[in-house]
Amino acid sequence: GTAAVLIAGYFAPDLAIWAGLGAFLGHLFPVWLGFKGGKGVATYLGVLIGLAWQVALIFAVVWLVMAFLFRYSSLAALTAAVIVPIALYVLSTPQIAGLFVVMSVIVFIKHRENISRLLAGTEGKIGAKG
Repeated sequence: GTAAVLIAGYFAPDLAIWAGLGAFLGHLFPVWLGFKGGKGVATYLGVLIGLAWQVALIFAVVWLVMAFLFRYSSLAALTAAVIVPIALYVLSTPQIAGLFVVMSVIVFIKHRENISRLLAGTEGKIGAKG
């Protein structure tokens, strides 16, 4: 995500946001894997590093605090994905915040099963054996 944003930003700064969204969607829905990709958190963070590294630090701190307190990676990622658009709106530009609202919604959709397990108390914890 970071590379796509930085390269696009170098040649056409107005396209950096679109490059980030493209990288994010490409990781979620890769053609060569039958459109079955991951949950997008790492690419989300990569795009964020490329567009607003200061807010990427906020993401990292929120993720680390939540992971340390509750030991759920999914909960940490989802919490950070809620905070990021708010932080971007306050600290950056609404255009970038809008992109991350869309990306955060997609991250939540991709985490549907994790959310169900969190609510049921069956989500695996960081460092748990088994």
